[in-house]
Amino acid sequence: MYERFPGGAGPSGPSGPSGPPTAQAMMPQSVQRAVRVMYVGAAASLIGIAVDLTAVSAIRRAIAKRSTTMTTAQLNTAVHVEVGFLIAGGLIGAALWLWMAQSCKAGKGWARTVSTVFFGIDTLSLLAGLAVGGGLTRFYGLVVWVIGLIAIILLWQRSSSEYFRGVPRY
Repeated sequence: MYERFPGGAGPSGPSGPSGPPTAQAMMPQSVQRAVRVMYVGAAASLIGIAVDLTAVSAIRRAIAKRSTTMTTAQLNTAVHVEVGFLIAGGLIGAALWLWMAQSCKAGKGWARTVSTVFFGIDTLSLLAGLAVGGGLTRFYGLVVWVIGLIAIILLWQRSSSEYFRGVPRY
């Protein structure tokens, strides 16, 4: 007969198939909610591409107003490049949301910090956009920013901090 390791009364929470508690079972609600909010942020970034595409005529007018010497072909090229940047930005944004959600779900402490840095960058981008953007795209940028704010608040709650300290960081 084998004795238990001294002080090893076993896990106190739900356990995975092989015994010890799984990271998912130990994840506090604040982190679970933050991860869900980040998935919403990824979806919002993809929807944001469509919102940005509704502003193509406004983009064309803004480029034409800034550069009155452009030919029609040059104007079309500039608009296509701008639309390409908008699409790429939306896809990169969605990928970053998903990466941070998975990393935070895994309890990687650096992910909480990087998420906060990304939120800071988005805040600066929103402020810059308020000065030049307009209409629906400006409002939608604010919606995505609020989603980020909710995720950051959830990630920095005390229960979240304990989770990030307690999970091994690989």
